[in-house]
Amino acid sequence: MSGRSSKAEVRNPVLTLPAVAKLRALSPEARLALQSELLEIQSDARLRAERSWRTRKPPVAAYWAACGVYAGHIARAIGPRPMRRRH
Repeated sequence: MSGRSSKAEVRNPVLTLPAVAKLRALSPEARLALQSELLEIQSDARLRAERSWRTRKPPVAAYWAACGVYAGHIARAIGPRPMRRRH
């Protein structure tokens, strides 16, 4: 079994969407504000997914889980780029 790819596009497929480049072109202030809201959406979606699993509503839980994943992917795609360590 091979290890997981380290390519950013594999780990975050949202990066391949053309609209992400437009979002990255926003001012740093606008991107940080949008990132904050997306992370809030991610948190709320995860809570809703968990609640739906507990009440035995798998389709609704899967929907909210997917919403949370996409919100997180977009937030990381537009946020400040973390410094990478050089080996």
